[in-house]
Amino acid sequence: MTDSAFSVLTGIDPTRASMLFDVDGTLIDIGPSPFEVDVPQELKHSLSRLLEKTGGALALVSGRPIRDLDTLFTPLQLPAIGGHGAETRVHAGAPPERTADMDPDLRKRLIEGTQGDPRLPYEDKGYSVALHFRKAPELEEPLQKHVQATLAAFPNETVEVLPGKAIIEVKRPGISKGHAVRALVQHAPFKGRMPLFIGDDVTDESVFAVMPELGGINFSVSREFPGVQHIFLTPADVRRALAAMSAT
Repeated sequence: MTDSAFSVLTGIDPTRASMLFDVDGTLIDIGPSPFEVDVPQELKHSLSRLLEKTGGALALVSGRPIRDLDTLFTPLQLPAIGGHGAETRVHAGAPPERTADMDPDLRKRLIEGTQGDPRLPYEDKGYSVALHFRKAPELEEPLQKHVQATLAAFPNETVEVLPGKAIIEVKRPGISKGHAVRALVQHAPFKGRMPLFIGDDVTDESVFAVMPELGGINFSVSREFPGVQHIFLTPADVRRALAAMSAT
């Protein structure tokens, strides 16, 4: 953890800020699969306290569906952007709004690329399909070829392929975390506050890009990104900083 990242984050007044956090690789450590991760109780406590301090202006900004975020962070049901921007919940506990689903036959064909291999878990989110190869990196190229062949078989379906850490995700076009964040901060209680965002992956770059126009501050985890000056080394360092903020 860089000294500047910790001191800058903990020096922010949560009563005047809106706090936006990516989840995997940022708040929690990357697990062997999306379904094998740990959310420490201390992190839940910190987020609950910071939700109070910000007057509700705290949101998770994740590629995961909001239903999965609720499961991971139970009993919390935090404001959230899910599915890389396909879902949004402005207020804690409220039902999320979501974009329309992709063609079910396209989703089925994409999932067939995993061939039931337990090393290749998948997520069918409706509006996207995510194929994970974290446990079998040698299968990245065959999966890429399968995805391209599948998309060629559905020429009338307009979709985008989203890169990520050991993942290939096919999603509806025009969806991004950055667009969703820009919309979120127009709503109370986020509106009129200084936003801060912490992320760790290329899927977070669209949020990093909109922070300057929103008057916000970017933090990254474990790697540098253009325009990001404050870097935490690990998710554990982020959790320690949030614990310090929540305790004051």
